[in-house]
Amino acid sequence: MEHDREEPRLPRPRGPLSRGVATYLRGAGGLPRLEEIVRAEVYGEDLQLALYLCYELHYRGFAGVSPDREWDPGLLRVRAALEQRFLSALRTDARVHDSLDEALADLLVEPVDGTGVSHFLRDEGELWHLREYAAQRSLYHLKEADPHAWVLPRLWGRAKAAMAAVEFDEWGGGRAERVHARLFADLMADLGLDTTYGRYLDAASAEALVTVNLMSLFGLHRALRGALVGHFATVEITSSPGSRRLAEAMRRTGAGPAAEHFYDEHVEADAVHEQVVRHDVIGGLLEQEPYLAPDVTFGIDATEFVEERFGARLLADWRASRSSLSAPLDRETTHTS
Repeated sequence: MEHDREEPRLPRPRGPLSRGVATYLRGAGGLPRLEEIVRAEVYGEDLQLALYLCYELHYRGFAGVSPDREWDPGLLRVRAALEQRFLSALRTDARVHDSLDEALADLLVEPVDGTGVSHFLRDEGELWHLREYAAQRSLYHLKEADPHAWVLPRLWGRAKAAMAAVEFDEWGGGRAERVHARLFADLMADLGLDTTYGRYLDAASAEALVTVNLMSLFGLHRALRGALVGHFATVEITSSPGSRRLAEAMRRTGAGPAAEHFYDEHVEADAVHEQVVRHDVIGGLLEQEPYLAPDVTFGIDATEFVEERFGARLLADWRASRSSLSAPLDRETTHTS
């Protein structure tokens, strides 16, 4: 990951909202108007890219963009309007479970005849499918566990200690070569992908952007700390069986040893994390703040909702023998306004 300290370049805009935010970040124009935000498709690529640009200022930022933009009052007002639309839509569309116990119980059930993305990749996926999948997942995995770290100052006691322990594992247990973001970069290299942070933002579908924006939305708001814990629980509880299938996909296609290792590592690590998250992170949180149980449930349901949308997009495209990407993998990142 030789480019891992470089700030990513701004992506190509996908509509008036993302164009307005990108132009403002470069100091070359004004921000989008509220009426433009209200009219935009909430899960569409323009609104989601605009929101992603706002959020990324809290991670690596962008080349040529002043770090001061992170707390720019005008940009924060635009971000708040984008978030309000996103969160309102999620609360309407993602509600499934009436109780946290039901939500957790459903996460623990593996369907006998699964039909999701990991099943497709294990059984019939080709290398081009794996490359597309890795490119889009790189928006998260090259900063794996970072969005969940926002919740640490908002927890205490048993929940905080357990959350920190899991995050420590995600960050390699103190060993740089074992940081999961590093392991994913090695996977990408095996697949012939560019490991530069943010390189495939142009290629990512709207559905992929939504999955990454969700964890930033939850992480950056103290009021949504319960939802962030629900998101984290969903990831950790469902990761081990899905990772096992993806490891088998990597072996079957000859993707390479690093590609296999990334998912093999998650099979073992996340089987342990699942117990810690359920019993100590969630259990500890609700001992101290039992009124957050509905928020944890919402976090689980929202995560399942956006992941199912992303999976449906991938499978619809792949089964029609077409790319799931918004731009070719070898396309250069542009700076057009």
